[in-house]
Amino acid sequence: MAKTMNTQKIVTPSAESLASSARAAQKGGLPPVHLWNPPHCGDLDMRIARDGTWFYMGTPIGRTELVRLFSTILRKDGDDYVLVTPVEKVGITVDDAPFVAVDFNRKGDRLEFETNVGDTFTAGPDHPIRVERDPETGEPSPYILVRANLEALIDRKSFYRLVDIGEEADHEGTQWFGVRSQGVFFPIIPAAELQQ
Repeated sequence: MAKTMNTQKIVTPSAESLASSARAAQKGGLPPVHLWNPPHCGDLDMRIARDGTWFYMGTPIGRTELVRLFSTILRKDGDDYVLVTPVEKVGITVDDAPFVAVDFNRKGDRLEFETNVGDTFTAGPDHPIRVERDPETGEPSPYILVRANLEALIDRKSFYRLVDIGEEADHEGTQWFGVRSQGVFFPIIPAAELQQ
């Protein structure tokens, strides 16, 4: 008697099937994507541009609710970004950071940020701000941690507002210009470079 092998082909899910699975997993608040370990089903033709625009098959996703839904099932595995549900995981492309911090408010000693997908959080020990500088141009790229290795690029207008409220302080034995939130100092640029 001949044996038959089970050669089940893994099919890459569509954006629609991912959205359906994500909706089913929603129970109020963010789903526990860090607990899910489904099989990797390939890569989806989905990309998040540097300005925070989400694209599917080369076309911007115009429905804000759908972008927000996808953002709740986004996870970073090593250097890769994936959309994950309890039953499937697909890779997507992220040009820079998956989110954009589009605004912040200063409330006492707290800097409260909001992203392009509606996440709100306060800069501090759990949500640090960091600034990378282009080695050739010196152009700053400021980021803030949103959740679980997922960062937001701080948009230009918000970064300029941060600079307006910045101060000089000692940071690890060097004078830096930066901002404070929840008692934590976040360096932006060495103070000596401000004098140049």
